[in-house]
Amino acid sequence: MASVGGLAASIVEPRQVFKAAVLANAAAILLAHNHPSGNPEPSREDVAVTRQLVEAGKVMGIPVHDHLILTDLSDDGAPSYTSLAERGLV
Repeated sequence: MASVGGLAASIVEPRQVFKAAVLANAAAILLAHNHPSGNPEPSREDVAVTRQLVEAGKVMGIPVHDHLILTDLSDDGAPSYTSLAERGLV
C-alpha cells in the first residue's frame, strides 16, 4: 500500500508507489485502488495520476502494466472493475 485516501481524494506520490518495486527488484508493477462509491469509472484525477506514474515508471525502467479500479460486486454477482490498460490509458 502506497497511499491511503479519504472519501473524496488520495495523495499519490510516485516515490512511495515505486519504493516497494525498487526494493523488490520488480520488473513491472500493477496499480489498483478501490472506489467505495461502487462506480468503477475512472475520474480525471485517476487518469492524471496513472499517466504520471506511467511516465515515472518509464524513467525508472519499471513499467506500469495496468491500473485497476475495483468496486463491490455488481448486481449479478460479477466482479466490478475498470482496467485503464484495456481503455488504452496505460
